[in-house]
Amino acid sequence: MAVQDYVEYKTKKVPLDDAGYLVNFNDWNEGIAGILAEREGVGRLTPQKLDALKFIREHFRKYNFFPILGAVCKNVHLPKDCVSEEFLNPLIAWKIAGLPRPEEPVISLLEAGQSPG
Repeated sequence: MAVQDYVEYKTKKVPLDDAGYLVNFNDWNEGIAGILAEREGVGRLTPQKLDALKFIREHFRKYNFFPILGAVCKNVHLPKDCVSEEFLNPLIAWKIAGLPRPEEPVISLLEAGQSPG
């Protein structure tokens, strides 16, 4: 996967792949998330959105897999459709959370509004 782009945060250039996903999971922070959210048209990240992103990242770090969408909302005490309501598309949430680009079967499930888990 070739680096196609980058975002700048403070003095650091953070590489993105050709679809706009972070190349390195550990490059993520709230500032980078804010830049990615703007690029994706999500707007300002509220504390609730940041909580959802942090939960998504922690789940992925533990299990190497995107969490069931309803679990994200339940665990951050938001309505059951919070990912769709806050980010419009789970793939956008995945990208803003700094997760690696998913494989095609996962992309298809998420685009269909289904959870991969």
